[in-house]
Amino acid sequence: MKTYKSVFISLILINTLITSRLNAQALQTVPSVDLNKYSGKWYEIASYPQRFQKGCHCTTAEYTLSDKNYVIVENRCNKDSVNGKQSYIKGKAFVEKKSGNAKLKVQFFWPFKGKYWIIDLAEDYSYAVVSHPNKKYLWILSRTSKMDNDVYLKILSRLKLKGYDLTKILITEQL
Repeated sequence: MKTYKSVFISLILINTLITSRLNAQALQTVPSVDLNKYSGKWYEIASYPQRFQKGCHCTTAEYTLSDKNYVIVENRCNKDSVNGKQSYIKGKAFVEKKSGNAKLKVQFFWPFKGKYWIIDLAEDYSYAVVSHPNKKYLWILSRTSKMDNDVYLKILSRLKLKGYDLTKILITEQL
């Protein structure tokens, strides 16, 4: 009886170790990002829910290159319903040196900056996936308010390989 119990406990420990290693693997960004192509309006297709986005529907982000060496970030959403009052916040994003423009630090409130890493990007810049190295933040973005289901499923497949918990992802309601 003790042998079966030992084997069972060993299997649980091995499974826990493998799962934690997958989640702990170093997050890789895309090799490079052309910020001119990345600029413009993006629609949030899905994300890990965050306190600061509670009640958001029809979420968008717009990026504009400034002439002062940063990116202007404008986030919008409709609160509590697709027809709700629009919420708006404006910030700045600064590119991390030697990151190929794939790692940015976003600032909405001085002096705090959050890591914004582009971890997946369509060749034609039709979609992007953004995260944080701790993998507690995740956004799937598209140039259109709806994303082709096959493209979405392929993104999810790549996220799973990177150790993301797909059960935490919520689809964002868009018009």
